[in-house]
Formats: sequence, structure tokens, C-alpha cells
Amino acid sequence: MPDSKDQHHLIIIFEFLKVFFFIYCFLVSVDMMGIAFKSSGKGFLKSLMISTSNPFIGLIIGIVATSIIQSSSSTTSLIVVMVAAGAISLKSAIPMIMGANIGTTVTNTIVSFGYIGRKIEFERSFGGAIIHDIFNIYATIILFPLELYFGLIYKSACFLEKIFEGIGGFKFISPLKMIVHPVAEAVDGIVGNHIILLIVALACLFFSMSRIVDNMKGIVMEKIESFLNQFLFKNALISFMFGIFFTAMVQSSSITTSIIVPLVGAGLITIEQIFPYTLGANIGTTITAMLAALSLTMGKEAAITVAFAHLMFNIFGICVVYPFKQLPIWTAKSIAKFVVISKKNFIIFIILYLLLHFVPIIFAFIF
Repeated sequence: MPDSKDQHHLIIIFEFLKVFFFIYCFLVSVDMMGIAFKSSGKGFLKSLMISTSNPFIGLIIGIVATSIIQSSSSTTSLIVVMVAAGAISLKSAIPMIMGANIGTTVTNTIVSFGYIGRKIEFERSFGGAIIHDIFNIYATIILFPLELYFGLIYKSACFLEKIFEGIGGFKFISPLKMIVHPVAEAVDGIVGNHIILLIVALACLFFSMSRIVDNMKGIVMEKIESFLNQFLFKNALISFMFGIFFTAMVQSSSITTSIIVPLVGAGLITIEQIFPYTLGANIGTTITAMLAALSLTMGKEAAITVAFAHLMFNIFGICVVYPFKQLPIWTAKSIAKFVVISKKNFIIFIILYLLLHFVPIIFAFIF
């Protein structure tokens, strides 16, 4: 018979396997949400994107478009193709890309709602979720007027395009998508309705998140916390590089930023630790648009310039915001504290959040 030490090790292994299983369920549910959003909104978004050349409206369209399909990679790839085809101009595309960075953060905010019945965990996870929003909003507030008056991002992107001119013709497939997407598509095929698919995805997402946290507690939490703090989130540079690498592999910042929300909610890592990681995720997600641009045969130069504009927006954003990192961190924590005080405060936040992400579409049609 196995001794108590062997039994202890078997229990730890079993607990880890359960955590990985529920993480997989979590990833499948996020992918199902993406399928539901994309399938119901993509045709509408194409017509929306070509409806205006006003830079402010372009920013709004980027927010709305990515809020609907919940993938800045998909939005920017679509923008890349449309610029290459001549449907929209290069200068009109840059504000849309800024908006796409803001819109992509809806998924991880939804994820944090899974802890709404646990006040302490909800406050931690909610702050960890919206830190991505806060950074992107601050970066846009600073860089948008600079772009309008000086063309900072446009000129930088054009300069980089000249350096990399002539490179292209390859495609990268995310290994995580290879093991997650087929299951999500199979469920989509069985369900057959994208509204029902979204409901199933949300149910699966909230259930898997609660199981992840429950299984991380106790015997597993100590092991995972040690691993996270010693390796992946040891310091800001490692956290930043991990965010770049992981998001480049997965090709979805929505997934890579959402997956850490349960870790913050469980108290395994802090908002301070994940902040550089989210910045890295912003850089990593630009890889998809670059690959889309490099795979084109017509209009490649303009398309590559758009992809570089996405990269430069995030690089400039990090340069101007990160030195004052305590401001976005404080903002995220303050909002989280406000939201958890009462249901009234939570409703106020939801209304403001919807105003930011969805109501501007009305102005896109008016102007």
C-alpha cells in the first residue's frame, strides 16, 4: 500500500489535473463567446467601418467593433485587410486601432463578474480585470490628440514599414487554438444558435471559474502561488515578457488577460504584478495583425503599416503611462472598491461601462 507521503503527492497531482481541466473548460467557453460575437456582428462591422473618415468617430468605431466581437486581433486584422483593399485610408485606420485596444477588454471584465457573490474575491478580480481598460484609456487620452496634431504613430509606422519592406509570406497557427477551437466549434455546431451559444458559454465560464478558485485553495494554492511568484511574475520585466510571449502564441489578448483574473481573485497574484503582464499582452496581440498583413499579396505595404501602427500605439502607450504606473493601478483599485460597496454602485458602473462601449455607435450614425 502507498504510504501517506505517496498519497499526499497523488492528491496534489489530482488537484492540479482538476485545475488544468477547468482552465481548459474556461478557455473553451471564452472561445465560444468569441464565436457567438463574431458570427453575429462581423458583416455589420464592415459596413460600419467604411461609413466615416472622422478620426474621433473612427476611435468610437474601434471601441464598438471590438466590444461586439471581443477580439482586437480580429478587428485589427479586418482593418488591415480593408486598408489593403483601399476601403479605408491608413490615417482613418489608426484611430480605429486605438479604439480596438479599449474594446477588447470587455471579456476579462465579464469574467470578473463570476465572483460577484464573494466580496473580497470580486474586488480583487474586478480590479485585476479593469487595469487593462484603465491603461488603454489613459494611453488613448494622451496619444489620440498627439496623433491628430503630429501624426506620431502614422510617421513611426511608415518608417518601420520601409525597413521591413519586402518581408512576408508566412502564417503562424496558435497551438492553444488548435486544442481549444475545435471543441468550441463542435459545441457551436450542436447548439446551432449563437444567442444560445453565448448563454452556454457564459454558464460554462462562470462554473469553470468558480471551480478553478475552489481547487486552487488549500493544498494547490501554496504550490501555484510559489510557482507564479518565483517564475512567471517574479518581476516586472519577466511578467511583461511572459505577457508578450503567451499572447503571441495564443493570438488573443482577451484570453491571456482573462485567464489571470481568477488568479488575482484567488489572491495568488496582485494587480501590481499583472500590470506589466497586461502591457505585454497588448504588444503580443499585435502579432496577429502583422501576420495578416504579411500574408497579403495586394496592398501589402499599407497593410503592414497599419499593423506597425498597432504596435507603435502600444509601445508609445507603455512609454508614457508606465512611468506613472501607480496612477492606473490606483484608479483600478479605487473603482473596484467603489463597485463592491453596494448593488447601486455596481449598477452605476455597468451603466457607465455600457455608455463607453456601446452607446457611441449612435454618434457614429449621426455624424
